[in-house]
Amino acid sequence: MIKIYKKEDCCGCSACVHICPKHSIAFKEDSEGFLYPHVDLKTCVDCGLCEKVCPVLNQNDERLPLQTFAAKHRDDEVRMKSSSGGVFTLLAEHILDKGGVVFGAKFNENWEVIHDYVETKEGLAPFRGSKYVQSNIGNSYKLVEEFLKIGREVMFTGTPCQIAGLKKYLRKDYKNLLTVDFVCHGVPSPMVWKKYLEEEIDRYKAILTHINFRDKSTGWKNFSVILNFAKSKSVDFEEKSLVMSTVFHENPYMEAFMSNLCLRPSCYACPAKSGKSGADVTIGDFWGIDTIGPDIDDDKGVSLILVNNYCKLDLTGLNYNLLPYENAIERNICIEKSVSLPVNRNFFMRQQATEGFLDSLNQCKTNKLLYRVKRLLFRLFC
Repeated sequence: MIKIYKKEDCCGCSACVHICPKHSIAFKEDSEGFLYPHVDLKTCVDCGLCEKVCPVLNQNDERLPLQTFAAKHRDDEVRMKSSSGGVFTLLAEHILDKGGVVFGAKFNENWEVIHDYVETKEGLAPFRGSKYVQSNIGNSYKLVEEFLKIGREVMFTGTPCQIAGLKKYLRKDYKNLLTVDFVCHGVPSPMVWKKYLEEEIDRYKAILTHINFRDKSTGWKNFSVILNFAKSKSVDFEEKSLVMSTVFHENPYMEAFMSNLCLRPSCYACPAKSGKSGADVTIGDFWGIDTIGPDIDDDKGVSLILVNNYCKLDLTGLNYNLLPYENAIERNICIEKSVSLPVNRNFFMRQQATEGFLDSLNQCKTNKLLYRVKRLLFRLFC
């Protein structure tokens, strides 16, 4: 049976939960807001399937991509609504054109990030754009399997560890499955995200109506985080809406994310880097394209595409350039390397659970003697 002795040994992919024939494994939230599997010993028959599908216990070999592209959607409107170059939209539309199904991450009505699927192009909008929170897979793996078995084309997008979990869960290759992961920095705690939002909602005394982590009105390379609020669900949006807009490096939540303070423990030793996820395609921002190919960059977003497996990848609708992999890795080191564990990570996670998000972040940043001593004592005795 699956046993989690150290938190860093579980990426939260949920493959073990889905594979259990007796439904003896359930996810439970820990004190940091991350989900971990717990086994009901009364019903477990110790079949070992949960261990066999674990992508941490059964890591794939590292591999280099077969091809590397810099690409952007030919429709600038699509690109401006996307995190980078609009490649997700193009790949998804090709699958939907064939009567297929597309899985991805979106916000639910409570602004939690969940995995879901769509069967129409009109339904793609919620799946566009980055969501800097670990998504809840729900029953997506089982649904993917059901669609595949009846012959539907399926595109599944997710973090590298989620792709690895799906492929371990399926236990066989399907020609009608396209798996797409992205260059992943790490996944923040849903609890931290919730606390941040609660504090912003309380500050504005309004209803949150829209979130955009990657607004490009200030440019792709200097994107903004947008939160839209309304005083009431019934008021005229144009007249009564409030907009919180901050350039990403000035936004407190993004600061905690980029400082690696709120990531899942497994992210500091990711089991799915360097192509180990098994994804057919990896996408992301092609950071550094302004120096590698300045003629390509217009600051509206350029996507990185890594083709990892031999698959029929239709790039019709994209402007793209074939480039050496070395060009991609130079400014996208997260393709191969896990982020470093910050010295104050555990201090922040403990503090935010009781003292709130912003106060805890400020306690990590300040040089005041009181908080320097407080952080030192925590590291020594906690």
